[in-house]
Amino acid sequence: MKITSAQFVCSNTEYKKCPEKKIHEYAFIGRSNVGKSSLINLLTAQKDLAKTSSKPGKTQLINHFIINELTNPWYLVDLPGYGYAKVARSIKNTWQKFITDYISYRSNLLCLFVLIDSRHEPQKIDLEFMDWLGNNEIPFVIAFTKSDKMTPRVLTENINKYLFILRKTWDEIPNYFITSVTLKTGKEEILSFIEQTNNSVKLV
Repeated sequence: MKITSAQFVCSNTEYKKCPEKKIHEYAFIGRSNVGKSSLINLLTAQKDLAKTSSKPGKTQLINHFIINELTNPWYLVDLPGYGYAKVARSIKNTWQKFITDYISYRSNLLCLFVLIDSRHEPQKIDLEFMDWLGNNEIPFVIAFTKSDKMTPRVLTENINKYLFILRKTWDEIPNYFITSVTLKTGKEEILSFIEQTNNSVKLV
């Protein structure tokens, strides 16, 4: 797939106010500072489409972008990160509520991309979030980020540790992608996955 256009549509804190549901939709989520905005910008080939920041927790809304609007449109959604962020607990609780509502009830959400920082060993919060998705039958794939920040051996070891834990409770391991914004790896694989999913799923 080639992305020819990517435009911001709207921001919301309520899934019921999100754009029309007749278009395929893919959302990106992960712990704070996982590199989510940078990956979105890589995929869309737009430097500042999703706002990046050195401060965790910058994304605080459900942000919709329409991709290839004039040809084969689909929505890309930038969700707030979970986990550490220097914000009040009441705000964190609000985030959690509208994120889970969106994920649970957004009928045209075909797949959630769960971003995981490949530099670290398996994190409890990531594993618990993926378990919640599985228990609620939410389709998702994993995108391991920042793969250029360590040696190939350490990268393989860290990913295998995640897969080992997942195999203990999952009958089938979710698809996963290895990405690096610096090296631009994983972009074509992710866009190909989205294109294939768009072609295979018809919205009613």
